[in-house]
Amino acid sequence: MNQNQFDQVVSFLKSLQDDICQELEAVETNGRFKQDVWEHEAGGGGRTRVLTGEVFEQAGVNFSHVIGDELPAAATAKRPEMVGQGFEASGVSLVVHPDNPFIPTSHANVRVFRTVPKNGEEAQWWFGGGFDLTPYYPFEEDVRHWHQVAYDVCQPFGEGVYARYKKWCDDYFYLKHRGETRGVGGLFFDDLNEWGFEQSFAFIQAIGHAYIDAYLPLVKKHQNSVFDDEHKQFQKYRRGRYVEFNLVYDRGTLFGLQSGGRTESILMSLPPEVSYRYNYQPEPGTQEARLMEFLKPQDWLGVQS
Repeated sequence: MNQNQFDQVVSFLKSLQDDICQELEAVETNGRFKQDVWEHEAGGGGRTRVLTGEVFEQAGVNFSHVIGDELPAAATAKRPEMVGQGFEASGVSLVVHPDNPFIPTSHANVRVFRTVPKNGEEAQWWFGGGFDLTPYYPFEEDVRHWHQVAYDVCQPFGEGVYARYKKWCDDYFYLKHRGETRGVGGLFFDDLNEWGFEQSFAFIQAIGHAYIDAYLPLVKKHQNSVFDDEHKQFQKYRRGRYVEFNLVYDRGTLFGLQSGGRTESILMSLPPEVSYRYNYQPEPGTQEARLMEFLKPQDWLGVQS
């Protein structure tokens, strides 16, 4: 990946942040994104945008482009041969925590990474990203819609792409200590470079734009659903699982903190209100108990082998 190609990706990521913020603001009834521009100590920086309103309790859409002299441990854990190399990384990462418990939380990310070798080694580059959904009161038709958009965006890139990246998502967003998935999945991929630059770049562009197609219909469908304090308390309790995953397992969080990223931007992904209850068990047969039926890998579209 040459400098011109990397610059193309950075330009796209900035415009993607703009597009997604505009789409989310269009359905928010009382709020606009506020922006913080920040600089990275070793080079580069980013734009953090956060919205708090009536539809979205907190929505954060981050753009970053950072440069570092040495790869952090989170990046070299599976690539020990790259220890000591510099890097340049850029991406858009977003998490949306709605106020209404019937609207799912959503997450999306697209990113590019390249190494800056110091001893004449060949530079490495790759793309990563995806999107996933975390409902609290799930509806099967919503989950099928989410996965249908994921399936459709993958089809032009190969027959088995959806199945591969859907499984990767199920495996990645899994809380081992709870024995459950974080939500109902979607797509997750990393280390993407085998298609070459042009097709790989086209794929992350498609993924970035597909997020809005997958998520906004669910927001519009449920934003006026009536809920009570019991629904809200259950949402806050289940948000605790989101916190657990992001702080225990998420490689993006670890990379950001280890590489000296802006802490407020990195932890923007955490929900503003969370509750923990010791050994809470929902009553059998309730809406709350039904959630567990969704928190395991399953073939939502009947298309996987």
